[in-house]
Formats: sequence, C-alpha cells, structure tokens
Amino acid sequence: MDYGLRFSDPAKYARTLRRAHELVISGVPRPEIPVPLAESWRRSMALGISPDQHSPRHLHDPSEVLQLRREHRLQRVMPALQDLLADDSSSGRHLLVLTDATGEILWRVGSREALRRADRLEFSEGADWSEAGIGTNAISEALVTGGPVQLFSAEHLVRTHHDWACTAAPITDPSTGALLGVLDVSGPLDTISSDTLRMVRCAVRVAESLLGTPDGAPSLGAASSVRASRQGVRRPGVEVSSLELLGDRPAAVLADGSRVPLTLRRAEILALLDSRSKGWSADELAFELHGDAGTPQAIRTEMFRVRSLLGDAVESNPYRLAAGLAGCSDSGRVLRLLREGRVAQALEAYTAPLLSRSGALAVQLLRDQLDLAVGSAVRASGDAGLLVRWLSTDMGAADTEGVKALGQLVGRDDPRYSAFRASSASCG
Repeated sequence: MDYGLRFSDPAKYARTLRRAHELVISGVPRPEIPVPLAESWRRSMALGISPDQHSPRHLHDPSEVLQLRREHRLQRVMPALQDLLADDSSSGRHLLVLTDATGEILWRVGSREALRRADRLEFSEGADWSEAGIGTNAISEALVTGGPVQLFSAEHLVRTHHDWACTAAPITDPSTGALLGVLDVSGPLDTISSDTLRMVRCAVRVAESLLGTPDGAPSLGAASSVRASRQGVRRPGVEVSSLELLGDRPAAVLADGSRVPLTLRRAEILALLDSRSKGWSADELAFELHGDAGTPQAIRTEMFRVRSLLGDAVESNPYRLAAGLAGCSDSGRVLRLLREGRVAQALEAYTAPLLSRSGALAVQLLRDQLDLAVGSAVRASGDAGLLVRWLSTDMGAADTEGVKALGQLVGRDDPRYSAFRASSASCG
C-alpha cells in the first residue's frame, strides 16, 4: 500500500482501501491491510458491530455529559487543546474531539458544518467510540494500542465512516501513567496532512504538561514544545503593561518593568492585533501573514505559544488584545499622541520603524501608515524645528513633501533645506 497517496491522491487511495475492505470483511486476506487492523475488524464484528451499522452505542444523554465534563480532569486542558487544534470558524472542516478513558465522547469543537457532518454519524457527546461501541476507528485503536493512530477512509470498519480521516492519541496522567482520555482530530479525507499526526502528538504533550502541575502551568521539565526557553512556559501570574514593537528588538513589558523578548513572528501577530480592536480570526491572520500559503492551524499553534508566554494579555474567538493592553504598544502611543495633537511628543516617541526586520506585507502596510501619519502631522504643524527632527530620522528621510514644506518655512536658501533636498534627491 502506497501510504503517500493519502496526501497526494486521497481519492485514489480511498478507492483502493474500499476494495480491500470488502474482500477482508468477506474473509479474503489482503496484504495491503495491516494484520493489527484486520484483527481489530474481526474483534469488532465478534462484539456485534456490523460494517453496515450506523449508530454507535450511547452511554449518556448530552445533559449528563455536561456533569461528566465538570468532574473530569481533562476539563482543565480543554481550552489549551482548543487553542491548538480546533477550528470553529465558518470555513472550518475538521472536528476536535476529546473522550474519556473508555472512549465516550465528552467534548466536540468544530464549525456548524463539521458538527452537522458528525451528527449524521452520531459522532457526538455521550457516544461510545470504542471497538465495542462502533467498531474500528482511530479512537478505539488509540485505546487498544496505547499510542497515536491515524485511520483513513476504509480503514474504519463501518462503511459510513469511509469518507473520514481521523487522527487520535491517548492522554495519560503524567504522575501515574493512567489513561485519562483520547484526543482526536477528524474530518473529510482531504483535511488530513503529513502534519496532522505530529500536531496531535504535540497537543497531547501540551495537555500532559498542563496536567503535571497544580496550577495548570507546564512543568519546567515538560517537553521542548512547551518549554523551549521562555517561549512555551505558561506564566500564570504575568501582567503585561505594554508592547515594544518599534525597531528590531520587539518585547512585551511586564508590570514589574522586565522585558520578555518576542520572536519576529509573534511580534508580527501582536502588531496586527494591536491595529484592530475587533480582533482577527485565525484564517484572517494566516492570510495576512502568509498569503494563500497560510494555514489557520499554524496561527493557532503560534497563538497558543503567545498566550502561554503572555498569560491573559491575548484573548481568543476572535484573537485580540485584552482590554487593558489595547493601544498600549509604543507604536500605539505614537498614534494616540498624534490624535491628541501632541505632535512633538509623538515625534519623540517614534524612535524607530515598526518591526523594522519584518517583510510581511501586512506589517509593511502598518509601518507605512505610521510613517504617513507622523509625516502628515509634522508637515501640518508648520514648525520648522519639528520638520528638521522628522527629516533627520530614518522614517522621515525619504519624505519629499516634508522637504518642500521645510523650504517654504525657512526659505530655499536655508542650508537645512539645501541639505535635506540633496539627501532626498540622492535617495530618489
């Protein structure tokens, strides 16, 4: 079996699997079907599950599941898992599912369309997704094997599941090793990728790290994906007072005056959040930062790390800066001073371009808008001293309109005008 077809030609791969499925179910061995998978099919049928079965066993009503959630240890990690893997936007196509240690579904997160597709299979809260409940699937296999599993199309026993690709991995108690539940990501066949299994495994490590500390913070000995230096360590008591986004050393400034350095990508995200009070969806951020190649999943992963680093400074659904932090960046202060008519103070605060190392088009536009706002205000001030200060900065050096305004104020024979005119001509 060419497993590469799962990603390059999922429809062809699914057809091959379905033919093999029919033969094995009728008793004809097929080499392309792994022995453990065929054995799982036989166990499921011995338990009374038919390939034509539609409904799983239901253990609790949805109202009872609400109480089960409140009493379950995985309740504390569900927000982090949702940040990492869920997509409940209108265009979301996959489903995030979390079960208990028996395979009963306790949580589902997805778009309305993804939930409707799942409802048609009764892939819903209270349903038993173990082998005994609905036959071979990724959740049941994770329970049986104790490891991560990816099932595609007709690798599921039940035929109505053949349009699905599912990736699951068990979550265990980091102290005792006891099984707590199974994390699953499911969706149409073309939603699977070579990164899906890696992302699920990474999310499990995050969950187990959160479970390993009394306050819900990753332990210092957690996996590198959640402890690499200060980038993935949860700071439960952190209070961010401002953001430094001007120049090439972005950072978050805490209430105690200490600085938390930011990677360029995280700073770019925060700059976009700072630019719009209504917030951004993961899809919007992915497009703004990466164009058509961007994926909301990559943004969710990065946002989880940002929120782990900065605590409650960033809110989700949509992603936006917390109320106390909105407009508290150094670039935001420049704009605020301009709106208050304090042009000299704004110019003094504008010490460097916005994220000068960023090549992201969205950030470049924000940088240009800031330049334009400051330059326009300085020119309108009619203050020759401010114009000289502005034209002496990297941001104002190419402001030809500012040079003209200076000439009108001081005269074309003034050496300051002559120097800036020569400088702007050489830049052009």
